[in-house]
This record gives sequence, structure tokens and C-alpha cells, in this order.
Amino acid sequence: MSERKIPRRDLLKGALIGVAAVPVTAILGRAHAAGPDVDPNEPQAKSLGYVVDASKVDAKANPNFKPGQNCATCLQVPAGKEKGPKIPCNIFAGRNVSANGWCKVFVKRP
Repeated sequence: MSERKIPRRDLLKGALIGVAAVPVTAILGRAHAAGPDVDPNEPQAKSLGYVVDASKVDAKANPNFKPGQNCATCLQVPAGKEKGPKIPCNIFAGRNVSANGWCKVFVKRP
């Protein structure tokens, strides 16, 4: 078996590059978190009854809907992200939904 020694200088360079990469990946992760908007016509959105404007929910077709419910007050929106016209949703893999929207998975935030 041959023993390969790694020079200390190369080891330190690799460690510094690794440490420098952490903030870069965090920045890229945040940029990716602000994903595209959910299209109400896509299959997942249709199956969940997602609408961009909760005032247009068909109450007969969605008996669980109550006036005043919208995505901005839903538990599926990560805490601290419920501000603004477009907000990320856990149900739609972090993609943006309308803050005034609604879907059948709505759960009121405590």
C-alpha cells in the first residue's frame, strides 16, 4: 500500500474554499426559494381547488370554505413569509401563491 501525504498548505486551501462556499450556497438557496407562481390551471392546483382570489371560491363545490380564509392566513405558508402579494406555499413545493388565494388544504394559522 502506498501512503499519500497531503501537504498542509493544500489541506488549508481546501478548508478555506469549503468555508467560503457556505455563504454562496445560502444566497443561491434564498434566490431559488422565491420560485415561480402556481398556475391555477395546472393539474395539482386544479385537484386542490386553488384559486387566485378567495372571493371567487364556489362555496357549493367547496363546503369547507369560509369567508375570510386566504393563503396569507394559512398554516401551509412558512412563518414570517405571509406578507406581500405573492407568498411561498409548502403544499406547492415552496412555489408562490397569491396571498388572497385559497385551496382545499387551507388550515387556519393558530
